[in-house]
Amino acid sequence: MMKHHFHLTADWPGNRNDVGQIETGELKTKISIPDAMDGPGVGTNPDEMLLGAAATCYIITLAAMLERSNIPKVSLTMESEGIVDVTNGVFTYDAIIHRPKLLLPADLSDRDVEKAQRLAEKAEGSCMITRALAGNVKVSLEAVVERVSVNF
Repeated sequence: MMKHHFHLTADWPGNRNDVGQIETGELKTKISIPDAMDGPGVGTNPDEMLLGAAATCYIITLAAMLERSNIPKVSLTMESEGIVDVTNGVFTYDAIIHRPKLLLPADLSDRDVEKAQRLAEKAEGSCMITRALAGNVKVSLEAVVERVSVNF
């Protein structure tokens, strides 16, 4: 069994509405409560970071699955949305919606297009971040997989 260890250092100098800092690997950024939640809105925040972790895990997983299946792509882009519910002053990360857009070469076979669609759906369950969130945050997918002509 192999285990990977990731480390993060954090510094929080004051109270609720102060600005802190985190550093992990290549990421070094300021952190605070978002302005939408009555914070200073400086740097990033846990809500954005959870969304970022889920989104990057999904898109990298899908790209790897497409590569292993020898399915060429013209482009792979995505928008993701995180939904936080506030009920009686309690903040709950309710849902994440990924909206990937996978553009495939126009001459790709119907079979490979169908396989790409299945991989887009399968990648969500294969992502370790989504598996870590299972049972706590609903993660859904609204994938678009299309063929496009490519002019060089």
